[in-house]
Amino acid sequence: MNITKQTTMGEMLDYDMGIAGVLMNAGMHCVGCPSSIGESLEEACMVHGLDADQVYSSIQDYLESK
Repeated sequence: MNITKQTTMGEMLDYDMGIAGVLMNAGMHCVGCPSSIGESLEEACMVHGLDADQVYSSIQDYLESK
C-alpha cells in the first residue's frame, strides 16, 4: 500500500495496526475514534495541532523498518 498524507486513518490501520503506535507516540491518542477513521492523515494532524510531514515521516520510518 502506498500511504500518503491523503490516506485515511481507517485505510492505514486496516493495512497495518502497528501504525497506531506511531500515531499515538506522535500525540494522536484517539486513533480508534469512529470520527477519525474517515479523516486523512493530514486532516487528523491538523485537528491535533501536529506537523503532518513529521508524522508521515515517522510512519514511513516504521514501515521501512519492518
